[in-house]
Amino acid sequence: MTSDEFPSENASPADTDADKGLAARARRARAARRKPPPEPEAPVHAEAETERESDTLALVLGSGGARGLAHLPVLEALDELGVVPSIVAGTSIGALIGAAYASGIPAREIRLHLVHTFRDRAGMLQKLLAARVGRFTDLLSAGLGNPVMVDGPTLFSAFLPEGLKSDFAELKIPLAVLATDFHARSPAVFTSGPLLPPVAASAAVPGLVRPVEIDGRVLIDGAVVDPVPVACVAGRARYVLAIDVTGRASIRDGLVPTALEATLAAAQIMQAVISAEKLRQRPPDILVQPKVDAFGILDFLHTHAILHASEPVKDEVKRRVTALLDVRTGTRPLSPR
Repeated sequence: MTSDEFPSENASPADTDADKGLAARARRARAARRKPPPEPEAPVHAEAETERESDTLALVLGSGGARGLAHLPVLEALDELGVVPSIVAGTSIGALIGAAYASGIPAREIRLHLVHTFRDRAGMLQKLLAARVGRFTDLLSAGLGNPVMVDGPTLFSAFLPEGLKSDFAELKIPLAVLATDFHARSPAVFTSGPLLPPVAASAAVPGLVRPVEIDGRVLIDGAVVDPVPVACVAGRARYVLAIDVTGRASIRDGLVPTALEATLAAAQIMQAVISAEKLRQRPPDILVQPKVDAFGILDFLHTHAILHASEPVKDEVKRRVTALLDVRTGTRPLSPR
């Protein structure tokens, strides 16, 4: 330490304090000169603000078999608005279409693929036969195998469009897939791991698609516990857009149904009752219910008619989503993805 750092013997306490204050100010001034000037803040673009706001919209796609094709106009509306959901949740057909959409496949491409697939009746039959797990001779054996039951992963991989991701981690949009744990009698939600097995489990319609086993759990159609799984996105987004295609049973009033019609219609009735109660408990911000009651859950050969009947929901979704985001958050739609 040099002598300059000590006060002189004749210095008064006040002089010493003043000197210390001057020295401190000098040190701060030198430090300020050495510190580089702060970089100017980057301007906040409207697009960035909009993207953050759009991330507050969750999309829920319900079950309904062929009626679930009505999800496509909804997805097209979001694409045309440029609104990208922060998360997609799906049950059964909603999980299948949701997986394709969350993989980054545009809604228009999904539509074209499914229209082409279901128009090719010979190709459909070939895919169904390739996925069949039983033989017709099994009906005569003690095992009583089901000759019409199919293997879900085999069937759905054949029907889904190219570009489907193989793992949840690869998805462009987070996805929640709901299946039913058969033995636990409870919902089973999947958000990570291989993608196809949970999606196949979510659409494993009892009696038609073989149950899927994942990590020791036997899983069947998610619609058994929640046809419109709004609960899967609870706390994951500010607003929720849910699509309910359960509707009324497709049997005309006054007619006595066949055994198959009664079985399928009973499933539709149960799903409609369950979804009504679930939606009452957790009402979404926007609930869209396409007018597809005239179609059955296996009416995939009527793809054009289902899409035509559900086309009006596209304008409805555009209007209601734009109003929700613009009015309640002050944003404008993103550019189309």
